Amino acid sequence: MHDIWNPWHGCVKCSEGCAHCYMYFLDSQRGHNGAEIYRTKTGFHYPLSRDRAGNYKVKSGEQLRVCMTSDFFLEQADPWRREAWEIMNQRRDISFFLLTKRPERVEKCLPYNWGDGWEHIFFNVTCENQRRADERIPMLHSLPFKHKGIMTAPLLGPIEIEKYLAMGQIEQVICGGENYDGARPCDYDWVRSLHRQCANQNVTFCFIETGTNFIKDGRRYFLPNKRVQSEMAYKSGISYQGKPMKFKLEDDYGLFDAGRKYEKYFGPQCEKCGSRMICNGCARCGKCTVLEGK
Repeated sequence: MHDIWNPWHGCVKCSEGCAHCYMYFLDSQRGHNGAEIYRTKTGFHYPLSRDRAGNYKVKSGEQLRVCMTSDFFLEQADPWRREAWEIMNQRRDISFFLLTKRPERVEKCLPYNWGDGWEHIFFNVTCENQRRADERIPMLHSLPFKHKGIMTAPLLGPIEIEKYLAMGQIEQVICGGENYDGARPCDYDWVRSLHRQCANQNVTFCFIETGTNFIKDGRRYFLPNKRVQSEMAYKSGISYQGKPMKFKLEDDYGLFDAGRKYEKYFGPQCEKCGSRMICNGCARCGKCTVLEGK
């Protein structure tokens, strides 16, 4: 996907949500070991890559999800992180979605010129159960970031976070079930509860996918197809648009309205996608239209 930037790959499992990690599973399908951590060769400088006309491939106003096959604050990545921060500092015209299970490491890993936070960084912690929510969200609150969110995926149990949402720092909560090898069940009652908590506090809530093993009204559904999972999440109508986030992005000419710079495009396959609310959209290349017509 064009909205993902993986400057390094591989990770070390550290909590319950890691037990059946999708990255480990997908690597094993290719004969690789997900525990092998390395800096990516062609992908490290992706935010700075340009097309033949000399324009950035990642357009002003887009958002990049960082380290979706690792953890940005992984200890083994300490030698590479400074350069990654420098790349993000150069692209203040796009926003970066950072996600970690290691908030305890964040403060000592921030760049020297961080101050009270960069306006184009969106920092998130994973909270797969109540234990991790109570452990990580207070650390999230204490860290100097302008934009903060929570990822409850894979959702492994009921989570009560409304008291944290009421503090006013959390702007978005993403929810999803578990996939691939050994996927544990996700109960729709847990999803409904998170929706209610977010709606009560006017915080955006996005239910992106059901997971492979989904329970609704006491009945278990086996949904191995991720596209079907996403469509089921979309059809539930449970996602909620709360108070909008406003990133103060800037390009070489100063501050700008991101809406004027990058126009989202959604193809036919996107109409019923659970992630549509929080997705960049894609380039209008026409390939999806061709595929849909076959």
